[in-house]
Amino acid sequence: MGLLDVVDARIGDGLESLLCAHHARRLRKLGWGSVFGDEGGWWSPRRPVRDGNRVEVLVDGHELLPAVSEAISSARESVHLAGWCMSPDFKLTREPGAPTLRELLASAAERVPVRVLLWAGPPVPMFEPTRKRVRTAREEFMRDSAVSCVIDARERTMHCHHEKIIVVDGSVAFVGGMDLTAVEGDRHDTSEHPPRHPLGWHDIGTRLRGPIVADVARHFRARWQEIAGEELPVPPVPEPAGTSSAQLVRTIPERTYDFVPRGEFSLLDSYLRALRSATRLVYLENQFLWSPEVTEILIEKLRNPPDPRFRVVLVLPRKPSNGADTTRGQLGRLIDADDGGRRLIAATLSSHDGQASSSVYVHAKLAIVDDRWISVGSANLNEHSLFNDTEVNVVTDDPDVARGTRLRLWSEHLRRPVEEVSGAPEDVVDGLWRDLVESEGDHRVTGLPGVSRRAGRLQGPLRGLLVDG
Repeated sequence: MGLLDVVDARIGDGLESLLCAHHARRLRKLGWGSVFGDEGGWWSPRRPVRDGNRVEVLVDGHELLPAVSEAISSARESVHLAGWCMSPDFKLTREPGAPTLRELLASAAERVPVRVLLWAGPPVPMFEPTRKRVRTAREEFMRDSAVSCVIDARERTMHCHHEKIIVVDGSVAFVGGMDLTAVEGDRHDTSEHPPRHPLGWHDIGTRLRGPIVADVARHFRARWQEIAGEELPVPPVPEPAGTSSAQLVRTIPERTYDFVPRGEFSLLDSYLRALRSATRLVYLENQFLWSPEVTEILIEKLRNPPDPRFRVVLVLPRKPSNGADTTRGQLGRLIDADDGGRRLIAATLSSHDGQASSSVYVHAKLAIVDDRWISVGSANLNEHSLFNDTEVNVVTDDPDVARGTRLRLWSEHLRRPVEEVSGAPEDVVDGLWRDLVESEGDHRVTGLPGVSRRAGRLQGPLRGLLVDG
């Protein structure tokens, strides 16, 4: 390591320490200081755990989007949606004659109340969705229809409302990472991810039934009442619909809503507790990996493995929409911590058909720990999602859901039958995963390019300190 690398790393370490200290002070003042303790476990103690749920993980657009369309089409009581961006002309299926989202909601609104809560967009048109685009979308959703659409501009400065939730009839809910728009990428894709221009799109959501749906519905109700000024009845708790325990966890910055004036950081709490508890496997799919709070736990476990079988597998975009240098820098720290132990895999996804190839954009926000705990939702592993944007994830400790989801994803990414990836996780990591990321060829999973031991980390800490007041 040269002098420049040493200086860069030292400055990066110092800035990250400042950022972590700032976060700790901020959350301590808000009564959330226990988040930074040393406790593990599968649940945040600050949110209710609901038993008797059915938690279905829906992978990629071909599985998630038709399920949403079917639920809205069959609504009999109400349809509630909240998201980062929704486009009226977006079609949830590619079938001939498929309705646009505007048409789908307008048709539902002839039978039931339909409420749509949109983020207002950034105050200045620096990135999507612009405020002009959002205003136009609102007008279009409400044109010649009974749809009620409200714009929420109560975002924390330089941050957003990033959650993606849908509740139909108070009996089924969708929580995940999929936006109902083609802005910044075409969400329609299959598990085969055929090469397409400009890139494929890998995303994950959940379909929920049972008592956990009431928590999603009540979260929407709380936001809607403050922004729209319309009083809604308290959503009833549905009857049990399955065998999974589940918890809804959130990021809500302080001073954003009256219903939680000191904010809520149960999503961060949930992540850190589960990662501290990991003994054998941490599997993360995420759009970003900036958070030093997350990487510090992984670094410690790579340096001092809790079990000889312990492995970390990261699936990230080849080129995230922003923050690429920050993610690369954090990966550099993880590589240093692994120090040749070969416990860490950092991969990205691409698609090939023998003639053409393209990147597959990883937009999923998923974590699986020890095949015991799984979290799916809208939260990225950065300061925005864990401290400053509104976010919603759903968590379950159902080992069948956790392991079943991991096997489906590993089968998709490694392009092997489920039977071939169902062995001991460390054997599959050391064999199939490592062989593919370290070898040449048209594989779905490839080593993440540009991963370097040099810090490249200054952007993340600086950005965090500047915008996380």
